[in-house]
Order: sequence, then C-alpha cells, then structure tokens
Amino acid sequence: MSKMTTTWEISDSEAEEDKESKGTLQSGERSRDSGERSVSVPPPSLERDRPSPAKRRRSKEEVEADRDQAGRRREAREKNRAAKERQKQEKRKEQEKRKEAAQRLKPENCLRSLTVCVDSALLQQPGCDVLLGTLSSFQWRYSIRQQALANSITWTRDLPQLTEGAAGTVAEDQLVQVLSASQFVDVVVAVKKLIDSDGEELEGHPVPGPLAEGFRLDAAKVATLLVTESRPESRRAALAETIRSRCGGGNADVEEVLVFLQLRKNVAVFFVESWRDVTDHVCAVTKSLSKRPSKQLTERAELPFCAEGSWAGGARVEKDGSGLRRVWSEQIRQLNRVGGATASRVTAAYPSPRLLLQAYRAARSEEEREKLLAHLAVKGDGKDRRVGPEISARVYRCLTAQNPELVLD
Repeated sequence: MSKMTTTWEISDSEAEEDKESKGTLQSGERSRDSGERSVSVPPPSLERDRPSPAKRRRSKEEVEADRDQAGRRREAREKNRAAKERQKQEKRKEQEKRKEAAQRLKPENCLRSLTVCVDSALLQQPGCDVLLGTLSSFQWRYSIRQQALANSITWTRDLPQLTEGAAGTVAEDQLVQVLSASQFVDVVVAVKKLIDSDGEELEGHPVPGPLAEGFRLDAAKVATLLVTESRPESRRAALAETIRSRCGGGNADVEEVLVFLQLRKNVAVFFVESWRDVTDHVCAVTKSLSKRPSKQLTERAELPFCAEGSWAGGARVEKDGSGLRRVWSEQIRQLNRVGGATASRVTAAYPSPRLLLQAYRAARSEEEREKLLAHLAVKGDGKDRRVGPEISARVYRCLTAQNPELVLD
C-alpha cells in the first residue's frame, strides 16, 4: 500500500484573511495597552481643582521696611554711579591736560610762544630789514625794544597759563650781539689790555665799547658775537694791521682774545659777511630753542644706567599679568653668555622665580642646588646641548646671593 501525501494549497484570499485577522488582533492588543496606560494618568481637571496654599498677608511695618531698604539700595547705586562719573571726568580732564602739555611741547607750537627781541639800535644798521622781513615771512613774533646790552638780540618764552589770568614770560639763555668790524677792534683792544693786567680792570680805565655790559653777564648766559662787514680773506690782515697800529699787536693777539672770550666769558665770536648770515644765525637759534622743551623731556631718564636700544623699554606687563614670563626670561638673559634659547628653556622648566626658589629650597645639598639646571636640554641651531653646570651655578648665585658685591662669573 503506497503512502499518499496530501498537499494543501492556500489561496490568495485565505492569505489576505489571515493578515487581516492578525492586524485586528494587534490593534486590539494596542488598544488594551493604551487603555491600561490612560487609566494610570489622572485627569487634568483634578490638578486644577487642588487648593493652593494661602499666601500670608504682609503687615504694614514689613512693607515699609522693604520700601526703606529698596530706597537705601537705590541711593547707594546712585552714589556709586556719581562717584564713577566723577572719576571718569577727572581722568578725562587729566588726559586733556597731558594732551595739551604734549601739544605745547611740539616745536611748531613752541615757536608760537617765542619772541625775538631786537635792540632798537640795530635798526640804524643797513641790512636789519632783512632780519625783520624774514621773521615776518615765517610769522614769528618779534619785538623792537631797547636792550640792556646794545646791538643785542635776545629771546623770551611765554609760560603756559596755569590759572585764570596768571601768565608770564621767561628769558632764554641765548644772547646775540651784532658788531661792525670797527666796533670789534675796540673790543679786541680793550680785552687785550684786560689780559695784560691779569684780568683786573684798572681804576679809571673800564672796558670800553659795546661789550662793556657783556663782561658782567651771568655765567648761565650763552653769548655770541657776530662781526659783520668782514670778508674771510681780509679780516685777519685788517684786524692785525689795526691792532698793530693801536696797541702794537698782531694775529696772535686776536687769537688770544678769541680764546679768552670763549673760555673766560663764555662768548663765541663768528665773522660774517652780511646781514643775511646774521639772519640765518638768528633763525637757527630760534628753531633750536623751539626744540629744547621736547628734547629736555626725552632726555630726562629715570634710569640713566640703561643703555639705549630697542629693548631698553623692557617687556610690557598687562593688568592680567601677561608679559611676566617675558620679564623673567629677560632677567635671566642679563647674565653673561646666556642666550635667548637658554633663558627660554629655564623659564619653560620654571615659569616663575618663585617656583625656581622653591626647587632650590627642596634640594638637599648646595652642590645639588648649583647643578639643578645643568641637565636641561637646549635646542640650538642644528645641535642640541644642555644648560651646563656653569650657567646653572650663576643663575643660582644670582637669585640667592646676599652679597651685592659678589662676582657671578
């Protein structure tokens, strides 16, 4: 009897019915799960219906105390704001004053405060109009007045007006006297007699000529004699001939007089050909005086032992402390034969002097302290090296020595 196998064929309609039944079962399960979860969440209406805790009503005294406290805080804020505003205004005024002072120190502004004082006697000399015309073309201030020393030119400077209505002038130390060749001969003869008498003026024989008052000048004055109408090729011969005829001297006497005036009386003598040279000299002195305030300010050094150079200003340290690392490195570089690479390596290992001093204190012996930095590797150009015991010992002595006269090398 042969075995018969039965094959069941499932039609498409039956398969679709199975899918629909499975979907129905799954949806029913999901609906049961959602129903179970919805039961656990309380309705929102119950939360809203819960009574809130009653707020305690503050008393009148508490309200007044809070109001007073708020007023005091407001007044404190107003006072702080007013104090900060006053500080800002004071700082702004101080900055404006410094700016105005810096503006006054500029040469072009200093020129406006200078006045060239020309003696009225110089107007009688032909060629003085060249000087006055040049000063007018430059729009420089000048005044024509009678000077204490005849035929002289001086300078005055206006002082800054510090208070209301308080202004003044100060006399500069420069003085120029313009003499003709004949007047200078009188000066040479008088000075020669003064030299021969050992510098003592004989009674009844004072120093004649226009330089008589100049001999009594203050030592702080810098006087200059400009001798006009004297050509370089003929002035020596003419002066020597005139002096020889009057006092029996020559060129040697002229040189002796010039040296005496320069060393003993602080008077320099220049021979010029015309008033154009006089004008050039006066303009050069005026420009030099205008630059003097700014030069005096820049030359005023609080640390005169510092050498000049781009690094003389040192490293800048900001308020947040940035820059201290560079100051520490520059301090190590001040030692002899210590380069930038070595200093950078030391500061990388010990970023501050305090850390290095702590390491010195932690060392057990003096030899260990001196060789503390010797093993640090320094990367150079193409080759690596170490700090070495010599530099390490010098850094140690620099930071710990109590003797100010100790030689580190």
